[in-house]
Amino acid sequence: MLILNYEAAIYSRGGISDRASRLPHYNRSVYSAELLDHFQNPRNPGEVESPDSCARSQNPVCGDILELTLKLEGRRVSDIRFRAKGCVPAMACGSAITELIKGKNVEDARQVRREELLRRVGGLPQASTHAGHLAMDTLAMLLRGL
Repeated sequence: MLILNYEAAIYSRGGISDRASRLPHYNRSVYSAELLDHFQNPRNPGEVESPDSCARSQNPVCGDILELTLKLEGRRVSDIRFRAKGCVPAMACGSAITELIKGKNVEDARQVRREELLRRVGGLPQASTHAGHLAMDTLAMLLRGL
């Protein structure tokens, strides 16, 4: 499975670099700077070795796939990683959900809401709301049974 699509554009923590700002295909007028930052600088990509839980979801309409794996220390999420194949928002939401969950105990992780995810990525355009749902559905599957 393809983890991420690394393009030539580089995004810095302070914003989009000059080179990246000249690339029209990143739809800067559509996606927030936060969402593009998560896409270009993904947090926690890959998979956890010997995970305590793993989940994989696919959007049957568009084909986006998100996989989450996690490792626990007691009841705390010590590591969580994602692998994604799909649109820019799906990859960004995969990155953002790992940031929201890492370090939380399982009970607090279950309390994370879609609105928190949307704030983390600076919102989603109406046509991309499926990416937030995919991330939240995969998280729910990941935490089920823990």
